[in-house]
Amino acid sequence: MQTKLEKEGGKLTVAVSGRVDTTTSPELEKTIFENIDGITALVLDLKEMSYISSAGLRVLLKSEKAMKAQGEMTLINVNNDVMEILDMTGFSDILTIG
Repeated sequence: MQTKLEKEGGKLTVAVSGRVDTTTSPELEKTIFENIDGITALVLDLKEMSYISSAGLRVLLKSEKAMKAQGEMTLINVNNDVMEILDMTGFSDILTIG
Protein backbone atom coordinates (compact mmCIF):
# COMPACT_ATOMS: atom_id res chain seq x y z
CA MET A 1 0.00 0.00 0.00
CA GLN A 2 1.10 3.52 -0.76
CA THR A 3 -0.42 6.88 0.10
CA LYS A 4 -0.02 10.31 -1.45
CA LEU A 5 -1.19 13.36 0.49
CA GLU A 6 -2.31 16.70 -0.88
CA LYS A 7 -3.34 19.54 1.44
CA GLU A 8 -5.28 22.52 0.15
CA GLY A 9 -6.51 24.84 2.90
CA GLY A 10 -8.84 22.83 5.14
CA LYS A 11 -9.03 19.97 2.64
CA LEU A 12 -6.81 16.90 2.79
CA THR A 13 -6.83 14.39 -0.06
CA VAL A 14 -5.25 11.02 0.58
CA ALA A 15 -4.75 8.88 -2.52
CA VAL A 16 -4.50 5.23 -1.49
CA SER A 17 -3.05 2.58 -3.79
CA GLY A 18 -2.58 -1.16 -3.40
CA ARG A 19 -4.00 -3.44 -0.71
CA VAL A 20 -5.30 -2.19 2.63
CA ASP A 21 -5.27 -5.20 4.93
CA THR A 22 -4.17 -6.26 8.41
CA THR A 23 -0.54 -5.53 7.58
CA THR A 24 -0.99 -2.12 5.94
CA SER A 25 -4.05 -0.64 7.68
CA PRO A 26 -2.08 0.63 10.73
CA GLU A 27 0.08 2.66 8.32
CA LEU A 28 -3.02 4.17 6.67
CA GLU A 29 -4.53 5.00 10.06
CA LYS A 30 -1.31 6.67 11.19
CA THR A 31 -1.08 8.68 7.96
CA ILE A 32 -4.65 9.94 8.28
CA PHE A 33 -4.60 10.75 11.98
CA GLU A 34 -1.22 12.51 11.87
CA ASN A 35 -2.59 14.88 9.23
CA ILE A 36 -6.24 15.69 10.07
CA ASP A 37 -5.71 18.40 12.68
CA GLY A 38 -7.49 21.50 11.37
CA ILE A 39 -8.90 19.60 8.39
CA THR A 40 -12.61 20.08 7.65
CA ALA A 41 -12.77 17.94 4.50
CA LEU A 42 -10.99 14.59 4.25
CA VAL A 43 -11.11 13.04 0.78
CA LEU A 44 -9.90 9.49 0.27
CA ASP A 45 -9.14 8.79 -3.38
CA LEU A 46 -9.44 5.02 -3.81
CA LYS A 47 -8.86 4.86 -7.58
CA GLU A 48 -5.73 2.72 -7.19
CA MET A 49 -6.88 0.68 -4.17
CA SER A 50 -7.02 -2.98 -5.20
CA TYR A 51 -8.41 -4.51 -1.98
CA ILE A 52 -9.66 -3.59 1.48
CA SER A 53 -10.00 -6.02 4.39
CA SER A 54 -12.02 -5.71 7.60
CA ALA A 55 -8.99 -4.06 9.21
CA GLY A 56 -9.02 -1.43 6.45
CA LEU A 57 -12.76 -0.93 6.85
CA ARG A 58 -12.19 -0.28 10.56
CA VAL A 59 -9.74 2.51 9.64
CA LEU A 60 -12.39 4.05 7.32
CA LEU A 61 -14.99 3.90 10.09
CA LYS A 62 -12.64 5.40 12.68
CA SER A 63 -11.68 8.17 10.24
CA GLU A 64 -15.34 8.89 9.46
CA LYS A 65 -16.11 9.16 13.18
CA ALA A 66 -13.18 11.54 13.78
CA MET A 67 -14.12 13.72 10.81
CA LYS A 68 -17.79 13.97 11.87
CA ALA A 69 -16.56 16.00 14.85
CA GLN A 70 -14.67 18.49 12.67
CA GLY A 71 -16.07 18.26 9.15
CA GLU A 72 -16.71 15.52 6.62
CA MET A 73 -15.07 12.58 4.90
CA THR A 74 -15.73 11.54 1.31
CA LEU A 75 -14.53 8.55 -0.71
CA ILE A 76 -13.92 9.24 -4.40
CA ASN A 77 -12.97 7.15 -7.44
CA VAL A 78 -14.05 3.92 -5.75
CA ASN A 79 -13.39 1.07 -8.20
CA ASN A 80 -15.80 -1.83 -8.70
CA ASP A 81 -13.88 -4.36 -6.58
CA VAL A 82 -13.70 -2.08 -3.55
CA MET A 83 -17.29 -0.88 -4.08
CA GLU A 84 -18.48 -4.48 -3.99
CA ILE A 85 -16.81 -4.92 -0.58
CA LEU A 86 -18.35 -1.65 0.68
CA ASP A 87 -21.79 -2.77 -0.56
CA MET A 88 -21.53 -6.27 0.95
CA THR A 89 -20.51 -4.93 4.34
CA GLY A 90 -23.07 -2.09 4.39
CA PHE A 91 -20.30 0.51 4.51
CA SER A 92 -21.66 2.11 1.34
CA ASP A 93 -24.68 3.16 3.43
CA ILE A 94 -22.53 4.63 6.21
CA LEU A 95 -19.82 6.43 4.24
CA THR A 96 -20.18 9.32 1.80
CA ILE A 97 -19.14 8.17 -1.65
CA GLY A 98 -18.77 10.85 -4.28
